[in-house]
Amino acid sequence: MSLLAAKIQETFVEPACERNRRKDADTRKKGCSKPPTPGAAAGGCAFDGAKIVLQPITDVAHLVHAPLACEGNSWDNRGAASSGATLWRTSFTTDLTELDIIMGLSERKLFQALRQIKEAYAPSAIFVYATCVTALIGDDIEAVCKHAAEKLGLPVVPINAPGFVGSKNLGNKLAGEALLDHVIGTVEPDDVGPYDINILGEFNLSGEFWLVKPLLDRLGIRVRACIPGDARYRDVASAHRAQAAMLVCSTALINLARKMEERWQIPFFEGSFYGITATSEALRGIAELLVKKGADEEILKRTETLIAKEEAIAWKRLETYRPRLEGKRVLINSGGVKSWSLVHALMEIGMEIVGTSVKKSTVEDKERIKQVLKDEQHMFESMAPRELYAMLSEHKADIMLSGGRTQFIALKAKTPWLDINQERHHPYAGYDGMVELVHQIDLAIHNPVWSEVREPAPWEDDPCVGERLPRTHNETAQVAPLNALWHDAGDFAEC
Repeated sequence: MSLLAAKIQETFVEPACERNRRKDADTRKKGCSKPPTPGAAAGGCAFDGAKIVLQPITDVAHLVHAPLACEGNSWDNRGAASSGATLWRTSFTTDLTELDIIMGLSERKLFQALRQIKEAYAPSAIFVYATCVTALIGDDIEAVCKHAAEKLGLPVVPINAPGFVGSKNLGNKLAGEALLDHVIGTVEPDDVGPYDINILGEFNLSGEFWLVKPLLDRLGIRVRACIPGDARYRDVASAHRAQAAMLVCSTALINLARKMEERWQIPFFEGSFYGITATSEALRGIAELLVKKGADEEILKRTETLIAKEEAIAWKRLETYRPRLEGKRVLINSGGVKSWSLVHALMEIGMEIVGTSVKKSTVEDKERIKQVLKDEQHMFESMAPRELYAMLSEHKADIMLSGGRTQFIALKAKTPWLDINQERHHPYAGYDGMVELVHQIDLAIHNPVWSEVREPAPWEDDPCVGERLPRTHNETAQVAPLNALWHDAGDFAEC
């Protein structure tokens, strides 16, 4: 069995996954290896998933070893934000041609590209991504990266997640494995403290982690590494010295959290920063883990004081929106952590959840939804576009929260829609983020455009309106014979 095949099989038997823990030994080995449905690769391949997890590490050069078409434009492709270097937003590719492949020049071209990046950009590290083409022709990127690291004097990390091996989610996990194998633990920090934590699976979309970090700063808690949102290579490399960790997206990086706990005794819990109550519980969870690891218990009191103050401010700001949104029906077509955290957050201000997608949710996510909704009928694994359209056109929801792919279904049904996935332009995390989310929902629902587009069009309301529209002399002369024929046929007898 190849190293890649062994790594893939290892992700299928993830012991920290509740779904796998409930299976017998034989079923556990093959349960997660179910092949994707036809066309599922359109939602993202393993290469795409690996790049999503690693590209927000800002001071790293991300080199795609492939023909040009495998590299897309990385600028703002997921809305992740950086407070420092912008190197991660530059696209690098070896741009392999047919001649490179036929003549066996691809590995040589990879080394030349690595040397050129080092000389032109001086990055903290270079990540090299295998793709379908280079994996099929057998390029040994591990060997090339090792040789380049010795020659160039900087970390060169192979990311062996070619697209054909599986889904985007598998690529997320393979990216976590690459960090464990080549990055985390390679740098020893000289400033280790009792209040150091890691945040895993947080992508800092639209800069929303920046709404949470000040809260941790006020508690004296330092984020040693946020992986991957707004991360630096050295921070990730020294992440093994944190005292505790919070896992935001378990679907993507549960293997990373579990293995860091096994290797370096970093306990973790899964939480969310979406919603007032969820944010408060996340802060409590972090403080409690730190106390278990030896931090002063006084941090628990500081945390409760901060929570009380911030919740009071947030609820006061939300009272403005409650009369306008209370009782409004929401359809959430997302998944993962948002499938349950947004449900609870919106119900807190009096909105009604008519449905939430659990297609990308873990067993733990689904259990949380059941506890909040008390009705499994509002959970759906997947809903065909036709069904979504029928639900919205029949006015069973006042607004749909989803990603960009389904926005046109809502717009066709003349229903307000708000983007809550990676392309969004507003941060929704933390106390301030919850207020911003409610503000955007209010703007979407009460936008006057909906009352306009729901009115019947003039030609639907009065079939004769076309005849009464003013025309130029030439236009009248052209349509007069046709009008006579229509009247003769009786089509417009009522006119």
